[in-house]
Amino acid sequence: MQRWGLPDGWVISARPAHPALVSETDYITVQGIQTPRGAAVRPDRCHLLAGLLRCGICGRQLESCWANNRAAYRCRHGHTGASRSDPDRPKNLYVREDHILPHLPALHILLTGPSDIVPDGASPDPREVIDHLRTSKITLTYEPETRTLRTGTPKEVKVTIDQKR
Repeated sequence: MQRWGLPDGWVISARPAHPALVSETDYITVQGIQTPRGAAVRPDRCHLLAGLLRCGICGRQLESCWANNRAAYRCRHGHTGASRSDPDRPKNLYVREDHILPHLPALHILLTGPSDIVPDGASPDPREVIDHLRTSKITLTYEPETRTLRTGTPKEVKVTIDQKR
């Protein structure tokens, strides 16, 4: 583990070996700036289902990705680019968010029953369903072979996802 020395332990030459690229004041100011780790968050790239989807093959949480200018989710089944993949490893799983969202109202009705349907007989908005899933701590598992989305609830609910859009 790397440890950075505190400023009071720094050794600063009385006679610099070369002209400074930045002033000492600027250097010290920049040292105090904290930047978040990971990729910068872009407001135009939103993944509504992040953290809610699991892989039906290996059980891992699907990671958010951007595919063909659309929000999507994938599972590489533990494979990283730095290691050689096992030839028996299943193919990467990809599912687009816009293929899932239209099916969430039906999933919600199957989960909660007709009594929780939005008034006037309208089906719930996908964002309302997502909020319900998050507050109820319900995850969804995507099965690529059958193209189904199922809940991990005592009363398991399944819907088929049409990917031909």
